[in-house]
Amino acid sequence: MSIVVTGATGHLGRHVVEQLLEKVPADRITAVVRDEAKAADLAARGVKLARADYNTPETFGSVFAAGDRVLLISGNEFDKGRVGQHKVVIDAAKAAGVALLAYTSAPGSLTAALADDHRGTEEALLASGLPYTLLRNGWYHENYTENLAPVLEHGAVVQAAGEGRISSASRADYAAAAVAVLTGEGHENKTYELGGDEAWGFAEYAAELSRQTGKEIGYTPVPVDTYAGILTGAGLPGPLAAILAGVDASIEKGELVVSTGDLSRLAGRPTTPLADAIAAAVKG
Repeated sequence: MSIVVTGATGHLGRHVVEQLLEKVPADRITAVVRDEAKAADLAARGVKLARADYNTPETFGSVFAAGDRVLLISGNEFDKGRVGQHKVVIDAAKAAGVALLAYTSAPGSLTAALADDHRGTEEALLASGLPYTLLRNGWYHENYTENLAPVLEHGAVVQAAGEGRISSASRADYAAAAVAVLTGEGHENKTYELGGDEAWGFAEYAAELSRQTGKEIGYTPVPVDTYAGILTGAGLPGPLAAILAGVDASIEKGELVVSTGDLSRLAGRPTTPLADAIAAAVKG
């Protein structure tokens, strides 16, 4: 029985594999990658590699075996039909008879267009009859802390989220929840709504940035259309800019506040405070 992680060289996937290595022997972990060179360090530590691509269904033909536990990390190719990509994995997992397929989804409260592919994938997974776990991941600290350069340059946090609040957490926190499901028992056919222990707003985020950098940084709320224009001006494709601006509209409505406590319970510890993520980013 292997624990199989798709998207294993991505931001979240790497955290999952690293944390799995702390709990199970390396030869029980299979990292599914497009480019084996990017996972050479994992292979050197004894992790098995499987080369497969969501866009090439036949490459998943021999990735899974009966009894495997699989983590399907959602793809990031918004323009290539993510539900269809995910169904490739679900179909291959069903054909192999895996014991569990966990999927990194989005909060059930999220109505933004970003959630559409996740809902479609959830429907396909439930229809497959596979034992499943829905890991409905909330927003990541890193969505903001990894892009501090323009904020520091202009002395402003610019978003279209009004006074909305977010229960974000670190990628490592969400990875810990996934690892708990992949290595534990009793998670079949469960849905977990995952978010950080403390919700925050962008005015607080700007204040914390000011405190840690010594620069005066304020929060400037703008309309959704204006924000989408700022993103396209920064080089993002129009459709992706619209999706991200739509998430801000959902934040303003409170749709990314997740107060279940599921994340810290699964991780077995409190979630990472936003201030810690800012500190790590500022240190570089």
